[in-house]
Amino acid sequence: MRHQSTDKLRTLRLTGMARALEEQCAQADIGRLSFDERLAMLIDREEVDRHNAALAQRLRLARLRQAVCLEDIDYSTPRGLDRTLLRSLAGGRWLAEHNNVLVLGPTGAGKSFVACALGNQAAREGHSVRYQRLSRLLDELAIARAEGRYARLLSRLSKVSLLIVDDWLMAKLTADQRRDLMEVIDDRHQRSSTLLATQIPIERWHDQIGDPTYADAILDRLIHNAYRIELRGASMRQRQGQSSTDEKPKVNNDISKDIPDTHIVHSRATTATKKDRKTQ
Repeated sequence: MRHQSTDKLRTLRLTGMARALEEQCAQADIGRLSFDERLAMLIDREEVDRHNAALAQRLRLARLRQAVCLEDIDYSTPRGLDRTLLRSLAGGRWLAEHNNVLVLGPTGAGKSFVACALGNQAAREGHSVRYQRLSRLLDELAIARAEGRYARLLSRLSKVSLLIVDDWLMAKLTADQRRDLMEVIDDRHQRSSTLLATQIPIERWHDQIGDPTYADAILDRLIHNAYRIELRGASMRQRQGQSSTDEKPKVNNDISKDIPDTHIVHSRATTATKKDRKTQ
């Protein structure tokens, strides 16, 4: 009877309840619990399993560059991180209000790390997330246009709750790229949130986009309702490299002690030879 029940639960795709039922039956003292208590445990297990499976699916589709979370952020290194702002963003209100986030700073300051941590938090809160470098996104749009999938891809991008665009405007845009970017940003404006991470200062974005009309339209939709996280300081990669070097034990490569002093050896040999001659 028990095996039939677990098989039926799996057929109904209630795998969490099926595993919980098997675990309950393996417990000798499970009879002490009432039917309602055991049923509640089965339901809770199914809910937890479904929540974990959904989160794993969202993180897989997000394709985050780094598997990190907000708890992993290092505040001890002085680089301008505002703990209060990040705590506020962790609440997710900015996503509900369809606001944007700009993560700015020099190379190696940890922009991608912070962006991925915020993306992870958004996924944990039930939002769909997608991470992509701008160059790859523009290439994908160009390929989709050539293959007749352009409208479908734009529709899919517009439905993502949080679009993370890394390496924003690292190179100047072409006419086609400006048009594609405008389509993506306009479709998402006031409907979803966008996070941009870049080392290019905002005052240079206009020149990187190229056309003044497109630049005004794109920046107007991104900047005015955005939170800014401005990082500064030396490269975190360089700091980590130095710390790992400092932690390595110092190896004494001086082998001079193992090499005999040739002058002393020669001198001893000469003395010994003279004594042998006198003896003879």
